[in-house]
Amino acid sequence: MGLSDNSMGVLLAVASSAFIGSSFILKKKGLKRAGANGTRAGVGGYTYLLEPLWWAGMVTMITGEVANFVAYVYAPAVLVTPLGALSIIISAVLAHFMLKERIQKMGIVGCVSCIVGSVIIVIHAPQEHTPNSVQEIWTLATQPAFLIYVAAALSIVLALVLHFEPHYGQTNILVYLGICSLMGSLTVVSIKAIGIAIKLTLEGISQLAYPQTWFFFTVAAICVITQLNYLNKALDTFNAAIVSPVYYVMFTTLTIIASAIMFKDWSGQDISSIASEICGFITVLSGTIILHSTREQEPPPPVGTVTWYISGDSIKSPEDDHLITIHSSSYYEP
Repeated sequence: MGLSDNSMGVLLAVASSAFIGSSFILKKKGLKRAGANGTRAGVGGYTYLLEPLWWAGMVTMITGEVANFVAYVYAPAVLVTPLGALSIIISAVLAHFMLKERIQKMGIVGCVSCIVGSVIIVIHAPQEHTPNSVQEIWTLATQPAFLIYVAAALSIVLALVLHFEPHYGQTNILVYLGICSLMGSLTVVSIKAIGIAIKLTLEGISQLAYPQTWFFFTVAAICVITQLNYLNKALDTFNAAIVSPVYYVMFTTLTIIASAIMFKDWSGQDISSIASEICGFITVLSGTIILHSTREQEPPPPVGTVTWYISGDSIKSPEDDHLITIHSSSYYEP
C-alpha cells in the first residue's frame, strides 16, 4: 500500500528540515574558512563564493527548500509549516558538535519558546484560499491592503539597509534577519504564483504568455538573492544556534501576516483562534528576546582577582616570569 498524501507531505517536510538545518552549519563553516583567507561576509566580502563548503551548504539548502515546496502539494500548510521548527533543533545540535558553539540553558528555554509560539501561530492561522490562476493572484496582489504591506515592508528594508546596518549590523541580529524575513514574506507570494503557473502549464493551461508570471519570477529572484546575501552576513557575524531559530520565527510570523492580508482570511477567525494567535506572538517575542539576551551575556570576571608578574626588580611579560594570582578578597582587608 502506498503512502497517503499527508504521509508523503510529512516525510518531505521532515527531510526539508534536515537539509535546511544542516545547510546552516555547512555555510557557517564555509564562511569561517573564507573569512580566514579573505574579507569576511559580515563586512562586505564575497570570498565565500570560492569556498566549496559554502556551495555544499547552498545546494543542501536549495534541496531542502525544494522538498518543502513539494510538501505543500501533498499536505496542507497547517501540517507542513510547523515541521520547519525541526531545522532549529537540527542546526543547534550540529552547531554544538561541529562548530563548538555552546548554547546556555536560558538559550534552550528561548529556543523552545520560539518553537512553541511558532507552532501555536501556525496551528491557529487562518486557512488560505488557493488561487486557480496567475491572474487571480495578481488581482489579490494589487489590492490596497496588500500594497500597503508591500510598501511598509520595502520601506523598513530600506531603513534597515541604509541606516541601521552601518550602525548596528554587527551587534544586533535583528537587523540582518529583519531584512531576510521581510523579503522572505514577499518571496513566498511570488513562489506561490510561480508554482501555480508551473502546475497549470503542466496541466495544459499555459501561463507563460502572461506578463504577471514573469513579474513574479523577477520579484522572486530579487528577493531570494537579497535573503541569501543578508543571511550570509548574519551567519558570519552571529552564533548559528541563535540565527536559525530567530530567522525561523521572524520568517514564519511575517509570512503568515502577509498571506493573511493578501488572501483576506482573517475575517473568518473566531475569538478563540485570535486569542491563541496573540498568545503565540507573545511567546515568540519572549523566546526571541531570551535568545538574543543569552548571546550578549558574558561571564563576569572573578571578584578579588589580582595578578602580579614578578621578575627581580622589574615587571615583565608573563611569558618570561613567574605568575602569582590571589583569588581571595580577604587580602584586600586593611
